[in-house]
Amino acid sequence: MKIGMNQTWNHHVVKEGNKSLVLDKIKNDYPISRAAVASQTGLNKGTVSSLVNDLLEDHLIFESGPGESSGGRRPVMLLFNGTAGYTIGIDLGVNYLLGILSDLEGNVVSQKEARYKKMSYEAIEAKLFETIDELMAAAPESPHGIVGIGVGVPGIVDKGGEILLAPNLNWKNLNLKNVLEEKYELPVIIENEANAGAYGEKKFGAGKECENIIYVSAGIGIGVGLILNGSLYKGANGFSGEMGHMTIQVDGPKCRCGNQGCWELFASEQALIDRAEKMGIFPEQADFDLSDLLKLAEQGNEQAIKLFEQTGDYLGVGINNIINTFNPQQVIIGNRMATSKEWLEKSLTNRVANQALWFQQNDLQINFSELSTLSTALGVAAFSIENFLSVCMQPKLVLR
Repeated sequence: MKIGMNQTWNHHVVKEGNKSLVLDKIKNDYPISRAAVASQTGLNKGTVSSLVNDLLEDHLIFESGPGESSGGRRPVMLLFNGTAGYTIGIDLGVNYLLGILSDLEGNVVSQKEARYKKMSYEAIEAKLFETIDELMAAAPESPHGIVGIGVGVPGIVDKGGEILLAPNLNWKNLNLKNVLEEKYELPVIIENEANAGAYGEKKFGAGKECENIIYVSAGIGIGVGLILNGSLYKGANGFSGEMGHMTIQVDGPKCRCGNQGCWELFASEQALIDRAEKMGIFPEQADFDLSDLLKLAEQGNEQAIKLFEQTGDYLGVGINNIINTFNPQQVIIGNRMATSKEWLEKSLTNRVANQALWFQQNDLQINFSELSTLSTALGVAAFSIENFLSVCMQPKLVLR
């Protein structure tokens, strides 16, 4: 009896793996014929035909007109159905909330952004619900509807999706995953925003061609996402990348995390705003943000430009430490500070060129995000899509 159960289980595991293999091949290389899928995956034609029928029933692929013939009958081509469902990706920042609705290929169908300052958890939660509701309402009809929700947060998230600490939001031990799953009855993924941003850049942005990438999320705080050997590295317990809190000045100013002299106290958006406030750049404006400083720099204001250059230099200090640690192919600067590339880039790259070990600089690229501020939202959307597709690959068991 046990042998029979094991055989059944093994059959389901093999079928799940093969179905995933076939879907990945179609998703990555469509339009493609059944024969090409079989030859390129190593599966026999009968297995491919059966699995393709399953995928057609699931509406994850569809057939199009005949393709090019290499002799004989022209083959029917298979295509991935990117509009079989939609996912919601949320970048929940310290002073903003950015939500996207994307199809299963990461194409953004709708986008909503809100700005706020020093809001309570309850107020941010209400804003989050409102954003998700609006994005859901914007979703076109599809066979699978909304397949999941992903949220990137600026803090430490454990493997179960609980937010252990988000110091710049004053959040601790918060289970936002349960809150959202109970409200929307959908799978929810909560991830550190820098990890999500790194994954978004690898999947859709500036990191598509590289296998070892450091993504620096420079916003109100600083987080780092690591793509090592082509995969997202999260550490033993999922807490890697908290490099905004590495010490760059011994006995420096106190950080919210409890440490002193943290990198983000010098190189973040908040650090830039704090320095501008001390300099009195906006003497008659008590409340200003990064966009106001950008406008001044665009108008040629020397004080604003020098502030950005100083911040770029501080960014270079931390990036230099990261380069010497990980020897990456590529460093990508993302989040809101990436919009300041024009005034950050020169001082940042000068600092790295002057201080990084010379052999670390061979073949090193330093880029600013190609996805603008969408990296994190697209990254958590990608996690959600992959979770949905993995569930779809599981064979449908008939219980008797």
